[in-house]
Amino acid sequence: MLDRPHPTPAAPSTDPFALAKALSGVHFIGGAYVPARSGKTFAVVNPATGAEVARAAEGDAADVDAAVQNAAKAQKEWAKVPARKRGALVHQCAQLLKEHVDELGRLIALETGKALRTESRVEAGVVADVFEFFGGLGSELKGESVPFDPKVLSVTVREPLGVVGAIIPWNVPMLLMALKVAPALVAGNSVVVKSAEEAPLAVLRICEIMNRVLPPGVFNMVSGFGPECGAPLVEHKLVRKVTFTGSVETGKIVARAAAEKLIPVTLELGGKSPMIVFADCDFDKTVSGALTSMRFTRQGQSCTAASRIYVERPIFDRFVKAMTDAVNGMVMGDPLDEKTDIGTIVSEGQMEKVKGFIAEGTATPGATAHVCSAMPKDPALKKGLFIQPVIFTGLTKDSRLVQEEIFGPVTVIQPFDTPEAVLAEANDSDYGLAASLWTNNLKVGLDLAHRLEAGLVQINQNLVVQANLSYGGVKSSGLGKEASLEAMLEHFTHKKTIMVNMA
Repeated sequence: MLDRPHPTPAAPSTDPFALAKALSGVHFIGGAYVPARSGKTFAVVNPATGAEVARAAEGDAADVDAAVQNAAKAQKEWAKVPARKRGALVHQCAQLLKEHVDELGRLIALETGKALRTESRVEAGVVADVFEFFGGLGSELKGESVPFDPKVLSVTVREPLGVVGAIIPWNVPMLLMALKVAPALVAGNSVVVKSAEEAPLAVLRICEIMNRVLPPGVFNMVSGFGPECGAPLVEHKLVRKVTFTGSVETGKIVARAAAEKLIPVTLELGGKSPMIVFADCDFDKTVSGALTSMRFTRQGQSCTAASRIYVERPIFDRFVKAMTDAVNGMVMGDPLDEKTDIGTIVSEGQMEKVKGFIAEGTATPGATAHVCSAMPKDPALKKGLFIQPVIFTGLTKDSRLVQEEIFGPVTVIQPFDTPEAVLAEANDSDYGLAASLWTNNLKVGLDLAHRLEAGLVQINQNLVVQANLSYGGVKSSGLGKEASLEAMLEHFTHKKTIMVNMA
């Protein structure tokens, strides 16, 4: 193996720029940093300034094969480790990650442009919590006794699948990696993660930190582009499970490749999440909830962003004004500045896509674009990928801005008159990931919650993904669940039946 001494410091780093450079040019395979077999690298850019901050290893099929081969070898021994001990080791990883929360927050802010105070440091803390939660579930990998025949002892046992291939996106890469890696490891699988090309650094650092505790080869990380690195991972003959978060189009490609091998796949493919606001809601709490629900602090780059907000007509105008005023009060600026509320879009390509939606909405007859907040004035940020949040009113339900996932700081607010009418509007979508209802009438709220076509419905709150709460969508939002004990059992183990004839 082409390994080298760990180039990164063991202690938490306070300098994300220096850490980014130290993480340049390597995967993490078999317990060590290794360069790409081809020697190729690609740029990691700070979206707040446009400056290159690191070079990531550009992986291909050879790198993937090395990672999977190492993972397959390590998994055989890892599966023999008692489940509670596996959980204890993952829990130990969580405690170590807690020491690096600020470091990881700064690093992810640097490479994604997410504001440190409002987004990145929070994500880093939740990552440690996810590993801590699943680390405590080792003893829950239980089978069952089956009353088949008094003379036959019939039991089921839970066994790991083998090597898990995990492909993660760039918007919350640390959290979504944790939701895949933690249950897979505790269940006895080994893992190869393919990071997002826009955000490979923080997850690579997490992999190195956890490898201080885990046996070599159990947790591996490769970086690269989808066709050259992601596809070989999905197609590798030794990968026995794929878990993917990303676009619907890519998810379909992943599902087809997995189907060719007849292996299970978990897909989380985005959303167009409705937020329904009734006139009897706690108004101030709801406005605050809408700011959180829309993930404006993340520039709207969230699968669960409330990009469709339906407001009961008596409070519609008041709500739009309150929302506009609130977003105007948010500070857009350097993601690493503690005063910043809103950071950047992650890449130029994503920025152009979002701008296209905004231009289309602005040009729509009858529509009003409420442009909020203010662009940063710091000359050092003039090349940064900043977009002012936009709240649209006056769009019709067939608008692309209402129907398609924008993944930017753009939401559409529309009035409604009756619960049945707004239910029809909310369900008129190809997606079904999440939804929220805001009302003090719990009878109405619970009735609609049961009839909304979404995998996660919240009333009078819109929390981000939490450990121990099942998370996953319906319709084009994907297949399978994450974040819960049931998800670990159903998606990272298989059930074997064992029968003993005692006659």
